[in-house]
Amino acid sequence: MTAQTTLPPSLATAAPRRRPPAGWWSAAAILAALVLYPLVFTSPAAQNIGVLALTYAIAASGWNVLGGYAGQVSFGHALFFGTGAYTTAVLVRAGWSPWVAIAVSIPLAGLMAALVGLPCFRLRHHYFSIATIAFAEIAFVLVTNLDGLGRANGLELPITEQSLANLQFSLQDKRPYYYVVLGLYLLAALAIWLFLRGRAGSYVRAIRDDQVAAAAVGVPVQSFKLAAAALSGAVTGLAGSFYVLYVLFVDPPSGLGLDLSVSFALMAVLGGIGRFWGPLIGAWVLVMVQDYTRAEFSGTGRTVDLLIYGALIVIISVTEPGGLLAIVQRVRDAVGRRLARRRTGDTGEATA
Repeated sequence: MTAQTTLPPSLATAAPRRRPPAGWWSAAAILAALVLYPLVFTSPAAQNIGVLALTYAIAASGWNVLGGYAGQVSFGHALFFGTGAYTTAVLVRAGWSPWVAIAVSIPLAGLMAALVGLPCFRLRHHYFSIATIAFAEIAFVLVTNLDGLGRANGLELPITEQSLANLQFSLQDKRPYYYVVLGLYLLAALAIWLFLRGRAGSYVRAIRDDQVAAAAVGVPVQSFKLAAAALSGAVTGLAGSFYVLYVLFVDPPSGLGLDLSVSFALMAVLGGIGRFWGPLIGAWVLVMVQDYTRAEFSGTGRTVDLLIYGALIVIISVTEPGGLLAIVQRVRDAVGRRLARRRTGDTGEATA
């Protein structure tokens, strides 16, 4: 009798063509809300929240490709964020166009992620996570001691004429920044969606579900791990590139700090790990919590916002491990069932 290999769920249920990760109506509603946000909330502070939330949503979406869909939980994504930020800063200081600097930074961050993945993917579970932390911390120490990258003092970008070409605008009206980062977020979301909807999406989910079974049925595990890592790093690097152009400064803590890596992971977990819109929701919640705590608690706000965010993670994990989007889905399903029962009851009464 010939032994049979059990297919991973992601391969057993995979269809030739996948629908978008979220319904079209949900996507349209989210897009409309994002477009209208700076028109409704017109203060610079509210617009700053929007800009930072979308920037971190890009980075968290990049983390979600590797940590959520491929199941490779990394705590070193600050390395790719910092690659984008420092590359952009160096090139802009050398006289390059910000747009060209972004275009160069994206593949460099993706290449960095693939290079880190080559040795790290030989490890599994928490050993992989620890290895990613080690690479990020090594980069932190190296950058802190490199003259060309500003050492611990960091790098400042020059203030130039306000224009789209220079990617510098008025600080009193941050809507141009907001719509630029919104466009970058949509570009990153499209790249992730295209990656996930085809064979690559089925393969990385299969690797997450059962790597041994996926390899047994012929999935090239190492190749698709590296592909997921490259896309994940490129998207996270895009976030770092825009961030440094927005704040016009980067140093090791703001570009390579371990807290950044943890934040990207927490955003995805809170919103819904392995869910397309999860990082976006988690990023908005985190940034709003940070803004509130810093306003209320001044200098101690950084510690308090992490405490509040940690409490939210614990509560969500206990009540619904799928994150905020899973809670929304559960409520929507419950309402739908109740409405269906009501319609059935009304029909039965009318027939009787």
